Amino acid sequence: MNKKEMTTRIATGEGFIAALDQSGGSTPKALRGYGVDDSDWSGDDEMFAQIHQMRARVITSPCFGSGKVIGAILFEKTMDGEVDGKPTADALKARGIVPFIKVDQGLADEADGVQLMKPLDKLPALLDKSVANGMFGTKMRSVIKSANPAGIAAIVAQQFEVGAQIADAGLMPMLEPEYDINAADREAGEEILLAEIMKGLDALPEGRKVMLKLSIPVQPGHYTAAIEHPNVLRVVALSGGYSTDDACAHLAKNPGMIASFSRGLLQDLRKGQSDAEFDGTLRKAIDQIASASIG
Repeated sequence: MNKKEMTTRIATGEGFIAALDQSGGSTPKALRGYGVDDSDWSGDDEMFAQIHQMRARVITSPCFGSGKVIGAILFEKTMDGEVDGKPTADALKARGIVPFIKVDQGLADEADGVQLMKPLDKLPALLDKSVANGMFGTKMRSVIKSANPAGIAAIVAQQFEVGAQIADAGLMPMLEPEYDINAADREAGEEILLAEIMKGLDALPEGRKVMLKLSIPVQPGHYTAAIEHPNVLRVVALSGGYSTDDACAHLAKNPGMIASFSRGLLQDLRKGQSDAEFDGTLRKAIDQIASASIG
């Protein structure tokens, strides 16, 4: 797929985006859930080799290339690796799946009710490498913990500022100001968040598009104005700690949002499953998430 074909696939494709981008901090937990104990690996290289094997098994599963997965978000080391003897991005595109790359370097300490992204000092080099590897877009996560107007304004401003750098490099930025689903004031905070997002969208140059990855809102349809904005290519939803069933039930109430789940996609997969068991479990999750993404 070329860039135009990938843009169309993301803009109009029926399905969802898989999040396969656990990084160093979250990888041990993801491996434990998959049935790989901490004693099964030693050091980062072995840890990342284990998680790459899991991701490769997901990507090469027949159901993953069924057409219901329209995109996949990768961690840098996954992009650097191979699947089926091909660079991971090429293996995905051969299956009709558009590749994205996680570019943030983790979260800063909480201030004003939010966790901004840490300084992205590696971003220019990573963007160059991502373009060379044929990636389509990026994603970067920051987190809102409470309805603090100053904090929410700062987190959205940072997302759009970094997004401009990414767009200038020729990649599609996926902005992810996640709202903690356990926050008591989330409904009020999501009103502030939407207002700040709309300001950022309205300020974009004509013709420039971004994607948004947002927590499934408390009020169904809350992000409709953003979904319909001419500068938005697609709005996707994170599972945010919800189980597959809960995430899909909430998502289905929000027409226009599609899933970009990690836990909701992978939670029932185990290393010890036979290929038939693994594929059957993954297929069930894919079908359920794709159905919820139709809205």
